[in-house]
Amino acid sequence: MTARECGGAMRLRAWPAADRRTWQLLVFAVLATAFAPPGLSATFPVAPELAAKAHVLLDFHTGRVLSAFRPDARMHPASLTKMLTVYVAFEALESGSIKKGETVRISARARSMGGSRMYLEQGSHVRVIDLLKGVIVQSGNDASVALAEHIAGTESAFVERMNETAKRLGMRRSQFRNPHGWTADGHYTTASDMALLARAMIRRFPALYALHKLRAFVHNGIRQENRNGLLDEDLGVDGIKTGSTEAAGYCLVASAARDGMRLVSVVLAAPDKPARLTDSRKLLEFGFTQYSTRVLYSSGQEISRARVWAGQERDVGLELREPLVLTYPRQRYSDMSATVALQNELEAPVPAGLQVGTLTIRLDDQVLAERHLVTSKTVAEGDWLQRWSDYYERWRRQ
Repeated sequence: MTARECGGAMRLRAWPAADRRTWQLLVFAVLATAFAPPGLSATFPVAPELAAKAHVLLDFHTGRVLSAFRPDARMHPASLTKMLTVYVAFEALESGSIKKGETVRISARARSMGGSRMYLEQGSHVRVIDLLKGVIVQSGNDASVALAEHIAGTESAFVERMNETAKRLGMRRSQFRNPHGWTADGHYTTASDMALLARAMIRRFPALYALHKLRAFVHNGIRQENRNGLLDEDLGVDGIKTGSTEAAGYCLVASAARDGMRLVSVVLAAPDKPARLTDSRKLLEFGFTQYSTRVLYSSGQEISRARVWAGQERDVGLELREPLVLTYPRQRYSDMSATVALQNELEAPVPAGLQVGTLTIRLDDQVLAERHLVTSKTVAEGDWLQRWSDYYERWRRQ
């Protein structure tokens, strides 16, 4: 068995195993092992202790959790709720049911909202894009209600859409009662669900997500500052949302990109504003200093080859439909292993793009990534001589 560098990743070739139905290859990456420091610990990095009652640090590219404490504990979300409000609004923009430049008439209900506000005036007309800025930058409760009424007709109908969207995204431990985040019975979320929502927003709406890095905007002559203090620090942070109530404590969902890596941090129920910033900063710095991100395999790159029986060609290349981007502990690239497992032996005709196996990347006893392998091209059925020859070879192997 061999491993050789190919575009920064391991090139794998499968070999027949004793079980004819499964071929498996185990290859250890051997990239620059001479540069690995001696005595390197064979454990995953340990995250710093935080003051928050729950947290999650998520790798954006893979969805892998790098650190977590009480990730599924039910917590009050406060204004983190507005992340889902914004997500639903982004979906409406994408579908064309609303447009950035159209105006929204501000209702008495929206105007009456207390707490953090955009200072909307009843009966005024405000553009959708400005309401979005009011929600994202100022965390306006009035702007949240105005958007909800405009998109769904009523606030309650919008909340139904919020919960439907949450379920569709896989936020199985969350439930929402309003679009702004005021404490209410049955209004809750988890650190894991907030991380899931943040990742979904950045992946699906990268252009609209850029609104979250606005430091400030002006409405009716009032300058409104973004409450995410991490935006002013040299951390690569470009979002996302703060929140605080007496029931929720101080919360912050942040995302930062640096050197090809993007992280999402969620801090829930920190004791005060400085603590939520400190905790978020610790998580992000931990991720960036203790982990690396690289493209292991490109889409269309041959990962392995599989035997094709009774075909015009003896074997076919196996590849990934999408690039495999992996985040792993720094200095441990050489400790990772890659396994190719085929589901069944292939018999011609074999179409291109047929899912035939799995590529698994492991470090120690943990699976870092699993991806489906597909055939790189079509292999037609061979002539009678090729079919007879392969039939005889398979008979001899039995």
